Order: sequence, then C-alpha cells, then structure tokens
Amino acid sequence: MGVLYIVPTPIGNLEDITLRALRVLREVSLIAAEDTRRTRVLLRHYDIDTPLLSYHDHNEARRVAELLEALARGDVALVSDAGMPTLADPGYELLRAALAEGLRVEVLPGPDSLTTALVGSGLPSDSFIWLGFLPVKARARSQLLAGLRHERRTLLACENPQRLLATLAAIRDALGERPLVVARELSKLHEEYLRGTVSEVLGQLETQGPRGEIMLVIGGAEEDEVWDEAQVRAALAERQAAGEPPGSAARAVAEVSGWKRRAVYALGLEGRAG
Repeated sequence: MGVLYIVPTPIGNLEDITLRALRVLREVSLIAAEDTRRTRVLLRHYDIDTPLLSYHDHNEARRVAELLEALARGDVALVSDAGMPTLADPGYELLRAALAEGLRVEVLPGPDSLTTALVGSGLPSDSFIWLGFLPVKARARSQLLAGLRHERRTLLACENPQRLLATLAAIRDALGERPLVVARELSKLHEEYLRGTVSEVLGQLETQGPRGEIMLVIGGAEEDEVWDEAQVRAALAERQAAGEPPGSAARAVAEVSGWKRRAVYALGLEGRAG
C-alpha cells in the first residue's frame, strides 16, 4: 500500500517550497491537485513531470474512491492551489478515508497564509481561533461574529475582496473597535498589511479599494468588556427588524453584550413602546 502525502505549496512566491516537498512531488506515482492548471505552473518551474489528477470540491466524492485505488498501487501526493491542503481547501474527505483504511499519511510542513498572516499582523499569536471563510450571508456572518464578542483569543478568517467592506462593518457592529489587520497578497509582489482599528482600516480600504487574496486578523476581547446602551439598542433593533421574536433577540444580545437578559428585554420593550 502507498503513502498519502499532504504537501503544502507556495501561497504566492514559487521559491517558498521545501526540498522535501519537491522530492515527494517527483517520486510519487500521482499528484491529486485542486486545480491542475495552477499546479502545472509549479511543476514546470521545477521540471517535475509526475501525472496529475484533479481533486476539488465538485468532484471530491467520486475522486476519493479513485485515489484510494491509486494508493493501493503506489504513493499519492495531495496539493491545493496554495498553502496547506484541508485548511480552507479541499482534501479533508480524502484524508479521513485514507486514515479509515489504515493507510500511512505523512503531512509535510510548509507555507500557509494562516500562520503567515498571524505572525505578520503583530497581534497576539500565543492563542488564536481559525474561522476559515466567514459565512456569505450577512445574517449568518453577523450571528457568528456576535457569538465571539467575549472571545479573548486572536481571530483569523479568510474573506473575499468583494465582501470585505461589508464584513468589516459587521465586525465593527458585532465586536466594536478592535485592533484589526487586513493581510493581502501574502508573499506576492504587492503584499500588504493594513493595521489599525476596524474603522481606521475601513477608511483606508474605502479610499484604495479591496484587492487580492485576503486574510483577516482580529484582536481578542478585552477582559470584562461590556456594551454600552447604544450598542445594545442597535443590536436589538437590527434583530427585531429582521423579524426575530423579542425574547429570542434579547437572549442573543445578552449573550454577547455582557448585559442581563432581563435588562436587554426591558430596553426592547421601551423601543417598541416608543
């Protein structure tokens, strides 16, 4: 039986790959790649001619069985477009299937945007939470962020440039004026870190416009952080305008604001009476 190698690839600069990764990519019988066109650029750069097979979100169910058959004949390397497979990239189902079959799995260390952005942000890196891609729908995104209001660890997430301004506004509404870093185009020619409070970074982006592949690094909550009355009223109004029942809205806002549910509910009653 073959070995499944999880091989991280450069997130931008083609020089950011280990000698071990290059050796594995040359020696395996097959490379499963998220986008064969992008992987061919890397392989041509290093004169590697190992056969490729596409493996991505849309063909994952079918490909897992094929790749398990390939592993019965020889070694297989799994790569994504950039960085570490399975971290906001395809590969998890193949990894699980290989482990379930008792196959040997080797994970190679290498480049990834998560740790690069975290260290480059200058925010605390001793403890953090990886959120992956934030929800596309505004309400789900706001609810996720609201649930992290009292989280003191640094938060990291991927975001699409087209949604970035709306996401930063949602972060400000849910978490307040935290220190925040937008890390874009990491390891590439136009690498950039935008640092400041949420509003300060928003101001920079409204001027120059969001571009490129983006990682968000958000500072954790301060100890015993409690919302002021205006924030509580605004959060209640947003939830009620979306049709959420008063009791449910009060409970959700209380969980993230540091207020008692009864006090939040009373504010809601005042708002409806007014």
